[in-house]
Amino acid sequence: MLTQVVFLLCAASCVSTSAKGGAAGPRLNNDQLYKFSYSTDVLVDRNRGSKEGSAGYRISSDVDINLVWRDPSSKDNQLVQLAISNVRIEPASHRSEKKNVLHGSTAESVIGKAKLAALTKPFLLHLKNGKAKAFYSYWAEPATIKNLKRGLASLLQVQLNTGKVIENDVSGRCTVEYKAVKGQVTRTKILDTCKTAETGFTTHIQVLGVDKKSSSVTTFTLEDGFIRSAVAEETHSLVLNSRRSAAVKVVSRQTLTFVGTGAGPLESAGKDVAGVVKSIDAKLAAVGIIAEKVTSKCKGCPSLFEHWQTQQKQLEPARLSKATAPRSFLALIQSIRKASKDEILKVLKSASKTSLPQVVDAVTSSQTVASLDAMLQFLNFTDAKGFVLQERFLYACGFASHPNERMLQVLLDISKGKIGSTDIKESVVIIMGALVHKLCQKGGCNLPTVVEVKKLILDGLGSTQVESEVQMYLLALKNSLLPEAIPIFTKYAESEVGAYSTIALTALQRYHVDLMTSEVKQTVNRVYHQNRRVYEKNVRAAAADVILSSRPSYMEVKNLLLSIGSLPHEMNKYMLSKIQDILRFQMPASKVVQRVMKDTISHNYDRFAKVGSSSAYSGFMAKSADVTSTYSLDILYSGSGILRRSNMNIYAASKGALLHGLQVAIEAQGLESMIAATADEGEEDLESFAGMSALLFDVQLRPVTFFKGYSDLMSKMFSMTGEPMNVVKGLILLTDHSEVIQLQSGLKASAEFQGGLAIDISGGMEVSLWYRESKTSVNNRGALVVTGNVTVDMDFMRAGVEVSFETEASLDFITTVQFSEYPFLVCMQMEKTTFPFSEYLTKYESVSSGKTVVSHKSNKQLVPGSEFPLHQENSNMCKKVFDSSW
Repeated sequence: MLTQVVFLLCAASCVSTSAKGGAAGPRLNNDQLYKFSYSTDVLVDRNRGSKEGSAGYRISSDVDINLVWRDPSSKDNQLVQLAISNVRIEPASHRSEKKNVLHGSTAESVIGKAKLAALTKPFLLHLKNGKAKAFYSYWAEPATIKNLKRGLASLLQVQLNTGKVIENDVSGRCTVEYKAVKGQVTRTKILDTCKTAETGFTTHIQVLGVDKKSSSVTTFTLEDGFIRSAVAEETHSLVLNSRRSAAVKVVSRQTLTFVGTGAGPLESAGKDVAGVVKSIDAKLAAVGIIAEKVTSKCKGCPSLFEHWQTQQKQLEPARLSKATAPRSFLALIQSIRKASKDEILKVLKSASKTSLPQVVDAVTSSQTVASLDAMLQFLNFTDAKGFVLQERFLYACGFASHPNERMLQVLLDISKGKIGSTDIKESVVIIMGALVHKLCQKGGCNLPTVVEVKKLILDGLGSTQVESEVQMYLLALKNSLLPEAIPIFTKYAESEVGAYSTIALTALQRYHVDLMTSEVKQTVNRVYHQNRRVYEKNVRAAAADVILSSRPSYMEVKNLLLSIGSLPHEMNKYMLSKIQDILRFQMPASKVVQRVMKDTISHNYDRFAKVGSSSAYSGFMAKSADVTSTYSLDILYSGSGILRRSNMNIYAASKGALLHGLQVAIEAQGLESMIAATADEGEEDLESFAGMSALLFDVQLRPVTFFKGYSDLMSKMFSMTGEPMNVVKGLILLTDHSEVIQLQSGLKASAEFQGGLAIDISGGMEVSLWYRESKTSVNNRGALVVTGNVTVDMDFMRAGVEVSFETEASLDFITTVQFSEYPFLVCMQMEKTTFPFSEYLTKYESVSSGKTVVSHKSNKQLVPGSEFPLHQENSNMCKKVFDSSW
């Protein structure tokens, strides 16, 4: 045993001695000058490339490297000097003379005499065991010049053995993997691990977000332990999840090639690196090898106010259905993000009354400190007359792409102060719930303000008995999606107030199925089967939706099927239609439903032959490799033929992520007295009411009331114009991704993806006692613009690419009911009009002299309109309705 221990110790000693004797990195010889050729180029283009070539440029030069100092006790502890000379700049891709922005230029005319002198001024790099320990240059040099030098210095960093390490270089502090084979070393930088001072932001909704893939590989060819060539290629691809053809790519390459040697200066004497550096030039300083931030100044760019004056007409209400509106909205946001509070206030105060709501959308969506301060100074929440602007501000906060704690704190402060409008007070609390959800998604659930707001909305229900306030807190909790709210929703699902039950049940449906405990399921089943009390039909329908969407058990589905036949007349038909829709659309519950239907007691002609006008139907709006969009229409009527509940949903799914894009629900109750009809069981004493609720991009908005109470109903009946009531109107920032990509060459690429939507959702309800006909409508108008821009800006030269697409569309959902006889006639229509769709590609290159070359490509098409298919029964009914109308 002792012999084995001695042998192992000897072996370890030999390995250690061998490691110490071998080089850890390339070593330079004294009094020798190593000559290299060096080039770095950057190209930007759409992901799949283009015929005319990429935008970009190449910087080439000669590089001389020599040893300045070596630690006498360690040959791998070296201080080297690098000097760039003979600088050339040319396009990265072949260009005709007309399209070559650099034609007739020299490096000095493009870069500038002072910057070129700084670039060619020698600098020092301290290498220890092949790794950069310090980078010495001059503080006074422009950041772009120091970054280019850092890019070259980083290329000399290499280790000669295989392994994974953490390194500092121009890209930041990154994990790097080395693979060494004979005469060659491959360095793979894991870019996701790089930590830099510059951080960006992105939208929290994955379906509307940006997917990024990056790679960085450097291949070193070695001879006698010294670099003969180093070739680095770095690629960054940014893809819009909702349309993957709207993608851009940045490619950065560096090539360092050994040319030869010559006589060089002698090694300097000195005890340490700091002393040697000081003896060479006292102005040289350790400025750090990680790239520093570059602030580019826009020459000749208009001020925010000047920009607003050029865009004002595009943001008038009459133009909101045109693509020019969201395009101007996005451009205005970019300007606002660079502006001061006073500049923003100047625009707010100068805007016309009609364009001001759109300006409020843009300022709030900018999400900067200055823009939020400007809005707080501009709006007066104690004045009820400012309702429209206040609500537009609140909704823009709710749709914020990357909200922070301060935005939530602002809303909390508003809620604690005096608010002139009750509706605004409700909207403030409801939107706070949405912000809590977004901040928790980003890991901010324990932020002090988030904790305070969570307590406010969780405890709020116990502090009031006022119906509108109870609904307000329930809707805020519905937006927050807090797991702690599930017991509260479970309790309110069994409330005696139908509105509370409906909100609670629809909220439970939004939670992940894994959070649906047995207690929750038991409660929801009790509501549906009315084990403890009688519930309104729309409450029971909402309970059925929760059961069927929460991995129902065999017995749960069997009990649902067995209930068909004993339900109120129209609800029998609704539940039957719901089950058939699950089977036809192959929803998750379809397999267990199929198992249950093998039982003839549950599935028989008597049960499945129920007639009525209520229905549930789902279908595809669009299917592509990028996004699948689906819709569902649920209609529930009372036994007298008057609408009880209409629910339209639109979903978008991409790469496993789901977005609830739109939900518009219209509810009506207590209208039977108008036609001398008998109300259904449990609904005899309901107050006359009709209202509309909207959920947009996963954010529940404040419901809108058409009328409430018999007197209000009568006044509305005689003053009804048929014009729809607006539910939400404005401009929404859907996609918002911004980042600075630090390239290993020292160049920086700025990436901006933004998507703007101009939207107008309205709904209405008409009842004609003379013709015994009712009509409900949901009208959706919108224009969408999405842009993706990547720019490499070096002050003296700029190259970039922009991809974008835009469309204008409308979607209408109309339900006509004729209740002059029974069974009454119901016709549902859901149609989209013919709409334009355009794609654009722009590339641009410019130099500091002002010379610019821009190329444009576009593809435009008309997408034909269509009426979305519903079930055959509906088609037959519509034919009868229109025949009788004729």
